[in-house]
Amino acid sequence: MAEVKGKVVWITGASSGIGEAITYEMARKGAKLILSARRQEELERVKAACVASVQGLVEENVKILTVDLANAASLEAKAKEAEAMFGVVDVLVNNGGISQRSLAKDTQLDVDRKVMEVNYFGAIALSKALLPGMISRKNGHHVVISSAVGIISSPYRTGYAASKHALHGFYDGLRAELHDDSIKVTIICPGFIRTQISVNSITGDGGKFNEMDDAQANGIAPEAAARTIVRAVEKEKEEVYIGGVKEVGGIYVKRFFPSLFSQIVRKVKVR
Repeated sequence: MAEVKGKVVWITGASSGIGEAITYEMARKGAKLILSARRQEELERVKAACVASVQGLVEENVKILTVDLANAASLEAKAKEAEAMFGVVDVLVNNGGISQRSLAKDTQLDVDRKVMEVNYFGAIALSKALLPGMISRKNGHHVVISSAVGIISSPYRTGYAASKHALHGFYDGLRAELHDDSIKVTIICPGFIRTQISVNSITGDGGKFNEMDDAQANGIAPEAAARTIVRAVEKEKEEVYIGGVKEVGGIYVKRFFPSLFSQIVRKVKVR
């Protein structure tokens, strides 16, 4: 078991939702943290909450680094900044991302590109930038917050599902490539977690969805999801599913009974 205590953990999307919850759990476990998102003020809020709530956590062990995952040209430099903060990044938690809520026929191609740019290219750009250091040390861990729709897919989320499927293709291959370098890859597949992801989703024309999905509102608490995620990191799990019977069950139905899954998914409530 590889404890996160004392490890340097860089978390993207740390300003809210699952990323914020992972931040508190990692802090409680004694990790040194680099918190990233676009919103400086929200990162400051999360940092202050960490320091106030975790006994023994010193402010110097929580750093803030604003990152825009859509700005691909900036990400290599951001990775270098992250490495300079503590001298190393042991664990990268690629959590930052956006979702989409619209029918494929109503979704502009630029919207599909934006979702892919943030969720896929943003994640792999940071991983690639950290690889030289991890390979030289023969140590490192890439944690990817994918989704149940990285394995299955449903109507109204085609662009989002595509970006998450792409993560699985890349990181499954990366895991095999880096095995002899002792670098780990963990893919986390949450189902419905009680966050603002649907509210903040973008629509077919790039606008904000501004609605809470019923399933999201009734989903698992992000704090519970974070505990599962951090345990998975420490146990160096390769792939972990988090969610209710419908989401996790759907993954297994898709795997073993694809035709049945196809019939089921046509009837699911998507909003």
